[in-house]
Amino acid sequence: MFWNAGAVKKTNRTTAIMYFLSIALPVPLRRSFDYLAPADMTDAAVAALQPGIRIQVPFAGRTLTGVLLELKTDSTVPSQQLKTIGAVLDLQPVLDPELLALGQWAANYYQHPIGEALANTLPILLRKGGSLIKQTETHWRLSTDGKGLPEGALKRARKQAQLLDLLQQQASIGPAALLAHSISRATVKAMLDKQLIETFEATPTTTADTSPREAPLQLNPEQQTAVDRVSQHQGYGCFLLEGITGSGKTEVYLQLIERCRQRGQQALVLIPEIGLTPQTLTRFQRRFNCPIALLNSSLTDNERQLAWQAARCGEAGIIIGTRSAIFTPMPQPGLIIIDEEHDSSFKQQDGFRYSARDIGIKRAFEQQCPIVLGSATPSLETLHNALQGRYQHLQLTQRATGASMPALELMDTRHAPMEEGFSHALLTEIDTEINRGNQVLVFINRRGFSPLLMCHDCGYTAQCPHCDTSMTVHFKQRLLRCHHCESQRALPNNCPDCNSQQLDFRGIGTERSERSLKNRFPHTPVIRIDRDTTSGKFAMQALLEDVNRGQPCILVGTQMLAKGHDFPDVTLVAVLDADGGLFSADFRGPEKMGQLLVQVAGRAGRHSKPGRVIIQTLHPDSPLMLSLANNSYHQFARERLAERQQQGLPPFGHLAMLRAEANNLEQPEQFLRDLRQAVPAIAGANLYGPLPAPMTRRAGRFRAQLLLQSLHRSALHQCLQQLALQGEQHPMGRRIRWSIDVDPAEVF
Repeated sequence: MFWNAGAVKKTNRTTAIMYFLSIALPVPLRRSFDYLAPADMTDAAVAALQPGIRIQVPFAGRTLTGVLLELKTDSTVPSQQLKTIGAVLDLQPVLDPELLALGQWAANYYQHPIGEALANTLPILLRKGGSLIKQTETHWRLSTDGKGLPEGALKRARKQAQLLDLLQQQASIGPAALLAHSISRATVKAMLDKQLIETFEATPTTTADTSPREAPLQLNPEQQTAVDRVSQHQGYGCFLLEGITGSGKTEVYLQLIERCRQRGQQALVLIPEIGLTPQTLTRFQRRFNCPIALLNSSLTDNERQLAWQAARCGEAGIIIGTRSAIFTPMPQPGLIIIDEEHDSSFKQQDGFRYSARDIGIKRAFEQQCPIVLGSATPSLETLHNALQGRYQHLQLTQRATGASMPALELMDTRHAPMEEGFSHALLTEIDTEINRGNQVLVFINRRGFSPLLMCHDCGYTAQCPHCDTSMTVHFKQRLLRCHHCESQRALPNNCPDCNSQQLDFRGIGTERSERSLKNRFPHTPVIRIDRDTTSGKFAMQALLEDVNRGQPCILVGTQMLAKGHDFPDVTLVAVLDADGGLFSADFRGPEKMGQLLVQVAGRAGRHSKPGRVIIQTLHPDSPLMLSLANNSYHQFARERLAERQQQGLPPFGHLAMLRAEANNLEQPEQFLRDLRQAVPAIAGANLYGPLPAPMTRRAGRFRAQLLLQSLHRSALHQCLQQLALQGEQHPMGRRIRWSIDVDPAEVF
């Protein structure tokens, strides 16, 4: 601790300059707070305080950890009304000037309280006032007994044998290697208990070796052009790498990072899903010698902070993470990559509602480094910017393996006999592929057994007691679960209303599809991949290992299967229910449907075996379905852009949502109504509502919303600033929850 208010006896001092400390605190108020330096703090000590350090201060009867924004010589609050700071926690800023400025810009753009925004840029332990962690980590090596084991020992314990083999090849391994090879701490403990391995503390070291550990692959002309264009670019440049599924975008990333490392710079790679992290980390560790920092929510607070510190001091040459990793400090920034840039998971949906993709572009601009946005199905906003020349457009139109893209076949199920969501024709196609020794992927974007439990006699439906939605049946666990608030209760045997035993399961989910396929194909492994089966730390890796053995099997899963996975033996992708996007209340529904179908279709026929995609639909004549089946995604997207332009919707217009919620519907509606009436009309900005949200009650709270639309971003933000000011001054502003969502990913 640098300075503590209680550590020194107070003395009176005079100073030629009175400094006021402007501090951002993690509270829901859109401003900073002024404090005084205590009398026992010398003039030199006060003047030495740098923006970006953490300071503990008294606030409303508690102690909070804030971030110093600036030292200033005047304040709008009389000095006699100001409190003095508590403890100065840092000698040097934990937020460097670039990240501090980025956090301030993001808070301003997303109309979010500055203190909460800056808190999101720090690891949890630092937000709570903790110190930087001494950067040592536990490593493992063979003990004397372990060194005496022959190669191939411990065959009956497969994971222990794998760990033994690793340690026989290298002197020691650390936590990152365990994660990369899907070795659990339970396996390590078992080896420790047998006294075959021992632990020791190691200090991470920065390697100067920038040569690749594994030889890069040969690039085709399109890939080579992409690598050359990006790596030869000086300073900031935003590149859209639009490559069909299987076109080798990852190899382009790897070779760009290799050139970045050769320049002694760091690379930041964002991926959309935690489930993709292990396979991404493994591939990067095989290629590069440098330390790699991994940042995602599956890590402990200590692990996450150690990775953050490794990036901050320049030890980690490569940073891989999910959304929040965009705020990771990099003293030598050289490249930012956002893979699957279209994915909605890059937009935070609660609290500080930022877009990691858009902040990444701003960060690349400020730090003058290139950024690559990669996708087979780019968002309409990104594609529009590329078509307008704001981004440089790089296209990969061929699969890296030379395989052909599978055609999308629409299977009309309007009059077809169905069996648990499968038409007989589709079951025949699955049977044919399995008999040929291939693998089949069945996609249904709904987990659980059934989305609705209904009584056949009285019409009772199992509704969530806290949300305006039905509860999903999880049959194996004998539970009813709400997928919105996560409340759950036991699955009843009788109807709660009439005591009838005639309970029906309406609709299908992944669990029901899995059971149906197991009954239909008893001799074929059926592997379900969704949130319920991959909740364990290494569960996803274990399931993918089973798939990658290449034996005939059927994969059943949600959109977790649609992103980034390479299944060489999948020759048929079957989509059970693709019609939901046709009737979405969200204007982005058709775009998301098209992206999801193209992404999941891209899992088929990626290598030597040709692939097929069958989409079951009740609307085979829908223009959207026909456009997807008959055209490329690029053409489909351009048609959607034309529709958006006619309606003035993004990317041709700009949106924001003001949301409010309370224990009754009257309060949030009245709050939003008062705000709308208090804000004068602003030319070019239109307000709609307030209206109840499409799901009015969620988690026991009633929700209303106000939609803002404008063709001009400046008018939109001018209106938002006034609404935010009125919201903080409104008497109900502190009694209800309310938030602003700029560039919302969802408008319902």
